[in-house]
Amino acid sequence: MRLVTDKASLVEALTIAGKAVSLRSSIQVLSGVLLDAVLDGAMLSATDMEISIRTPLTGRVDEAGSLVLPARILTDIAKNLPVGREVTIEQRSGESQVEVRCGESFFLLHSMPAADFPQFPVFPMDARFTVQKAAFLQTIDHVAPSASRDETRPVLTGVLIHVSKSSVKMVATDSYRLSVKETSLDASVADKVQAIVPARALTEISRIGAATQADTLTIVPTENQILFEIGGVALISRLIDGQFPNYRQLLPESFDYEVAVDRAEFLEVIRRVGLLAQRNAPVRLHFTENTLTIAAESQDVGKARESIPVRYSGDDLEIGFNPEFLEAGVAAVNESSVFLKFISPLRPGLIKGEADDFLYLIMPIRLSD
Repeated sequence: MRLVTDKASLVEALTIAGKAVSLRSSIQVLSGVLLDAVLDGAMLSATDMEISIRTPLTGRVDEAGSLVLPARILTDIAKNLPVGREVTIEQRSGESQVEVRCGESFFLLHSMPAADFPQFPVFPMDARFTVQKAAFLQTIDHVAPSASRDETRPVLTGVLIHVSKSSVKMVATDSYRLSVKETSLDASVADKVQAIVPARALTEISRIGAATQADTLTIVPTENQILFEIGGVALISRLIDGQFPNYRQLLPESFDYEVAVDRAEFLEVIRRVGLLAQRNAPVRLHFTENTLTIAAESQDVGKARESIPVRYSGDDLEIGFNPEFLEAGVAAVNESSVFLKFISPLRPGLIKGEADDFLYLIMPIRLSD
């Protein structure tokens, strides 16, 4: 096998495929990337058996072949190669070692047989459909951060996706916050599709899609897996089996307090005051007549307080939130005003824009005097 490429193309392909390289598996071949070189092009593939990524590698194939190379060291080598020179990757007939040459730089790497690498599944193309990339990725970016990272409750590490011909709705929760976003888009789906997709897979397809010029994203769902294709890159993920929480029951039907706040100003104050909310200390929101005071205090560090004008009347209200979660919810609103809705200091609060296309429910933190 002999492939000639360039540093930028090699680094780009390794960076994309590297997101699926296994870091913990005892199966050695999963720590590598599969290089498939045929005369009409080359592909790099990686998998950790949860997600799999296949991406094109720009270059000239002088001799076809397939092999698995150690992903981490190859990526480090590629990033440190001299700029503006051809990169040649070659495995001579009958040898297991692979030469990587660039100018006067020369590396000899041990490879693994391509036959040991897991085969990618074949998807039924009659189930494929396309969606508008921008709307789909925007929905991912709003919702996926709210998914849980706790593997003891696998269903909460996923995002509930519902796609119809005219919209996509995504829902995620980690038990401390809940994000729901519905976005209008054109989809070529024959019928409604619903699945729980790992948040990690969606985050990766969002990163990949943001770097491509393509306007559409192709999706192929099956009973237990899903395929995303965009810009020549394919990402395959398992689907999460289980019952997603009934998020509609979690959303209160009414609230006792509602306040509109300037989004940009509120976000800046949360970030400033939140610097003093260390070691799990909450950010306190104290509403008085036409004033919102944001405060935080850490016993070993100090305290901060800042007030902003708001239209508020009624009983004083003080409620505390995790500063990271509060900031994420406010930042996800795309409008100039953020609406805050509350029932009591011990009940969840709602963050939303003027429209109802994005809802962010956040659990409060019990405050001590």
